Amino acid sequence: MQIGLISGAGILPLIVAKEIKNKGYRVITVALEGFAPSELSNYSDSIKWINIGQANEIIKFLKKNDVKEVVLTGKVPKKIIFEREKIKPDLRAIKMLFSAKIRGDDQLLRIVDREFIKEGFKVIDLYQLCPEFFTPEGVLTRKAPSEEEWKDINFGFKIAKKIGKLDIGQTVVVKEMSVITVEAIEGTDETITRAGKFVKDAVVVKVSKPQQDLKLDAPVAGIDTIKNMINAKAKVLALEAGKTILIDRKNVVEMADKYDIIITGVREA
Repeated sequence: MQIGLISGAGILPLIVAKEIKNKGYRVITVALEGFAPSELSNYSDSIKWINIGQANEIIKFLKKNDVKEVVLTGKVPKKIIFEREKIKPDLRAIKMLFSAKIRGDDQLLRIVDREFIKEGFKVIDLYQLCPEFFTPEGVLTRKAPSEEEWKDINFGFKIAKKIGKLDIGQTVVVKEMSVITVEAIEGTDETITRAGKFVKDAVVVKVSKPQQDLKLDAPVAGIDTIKNMINAKAKVLALEAGKTILIDRKNVVEMADKYDIIITGVREA
């Protein structure tokens, strides 16, 4: 059986493709030009590099390879919708883009999901294939949060859920019950970097949006998150357990321990 992999940027598509192959599936990869890592060809049974705006070409390639199920993975910066020269949208993509009343992440991804369903594809939840990729509940590092840090974690969790409900972002950085930065179009890494310009020893909280469909866009953290926290002198990373992917967990936790950073998986109270 084959699974279609729609790949954006980052290391996650490589990890997902490798794991899917290990589970006995053929991997049919749509590598989004300018985003997908070149190494994907090493883990794909068939691969084609396609511009993100060429919706018809993507559908055609998947059908040609008899794909019925699709996984979406990897980063696609939200700002790409304003960079039309990079998207090069075909007529189908233009119709999809302009059918969105509000161009937030959730609505755009739901439009993509509906288009796949209309063409006979099923977008599957990565959790079904690779539950081990998701953050478990509890403290993952040697050091645990202090009482004051737990207050910030709980406070930040509530704020992050509220901005998520408005489809603004998934991450907030807080300190002493004050919001330092909020994620919008720039993404988590830049949100952390901005916070470092104002405070140190801050708490970074990343959650899924209340209305978020995890099969379309699960929150992700990894080595780059920790590197940005080191540079910003942030001290705690709290991720929503069971709903946030933690890439390369072993190495992430080792780096966090080395730099005295705390990582914990938390659930909504």
